[in-house]
Parts: sequence; structure tokens; C-alpha cells
Amino acid sequence: MTDFQTFAHLASIDLGAPEPKPTSISGEQVEASRTLWTSPEGTLEVGVWECTPGRFTAARDTNSETCHIVSGRVTLHGPDGRSETVGPGEMLVLPKGWQGEWTIHEKTRKLYILHFEA
Repeated sequence: MTDFQTFAHLASIDLGAPEPKPTSISGEQVEASRTLWTSPEGTLEVGVWECTPGRFTAARDTNSETCHIVSGRVTLHGPDGRSETVGPGEMLVLPKGWQGEWTIHEKTRKLYILHFEA
């Protein structure tokens, strides 16, 4: 039988000790994350991630990502020069193949869903 799981209080889930962000290009960013659930076939991963202010590069070469901002504020910068700022309660989708940069304006926490093709 397959059952459901619930996760409350995303803002206070312990993510463990933060570590330096490897793709950071400005600021002394640190990040931490915790995987909450992974599908049995490994094509979906749900978790919580947090990062300190600064700017970093990101690429969705092998997966798409859906994010719900729990706290903080970020600006996404696409390869075409488009920028969009999102904050608490807002959602964003990065399709497979997206490349760009994130500017973290204040410590930010997000719920993420990664989708990998089978």
C-alpha cells in the first residue's frame, strides 16, 4: 500500500549546518538543504533549501525545478536579460535546460521539487 506524507512548518525545519555555495559569484554565500521525499523510481525529489545573500549561477541541465519561496527575496536573471523578483508565498518554475543566475537579497528559504526524466 502507498501512503501519503505531510510536512509542516517548512520555515523551521532543521536543515543542518550550512556549507559554502560552490556556484557563488558574489558574496560569501552558504547554503543548507534537506530532502523531505524522493519518489521510489527516483524521478521526483522534494526538499527545503536555504541560502544567504549574494549571487550564484544555476543550470537545469538534467531536470526541471519548481520552487515555492517560504521566506526571503530573490531575483532570477535569465540568459536573455530578463529578470524577475519573487518573495514569500510566490512560486517559480525553472524548466529543463534553463540557465541563469540567482541574486539572493536576504536569507531565503524555499520548498523545491526536482523532476528528473525516467
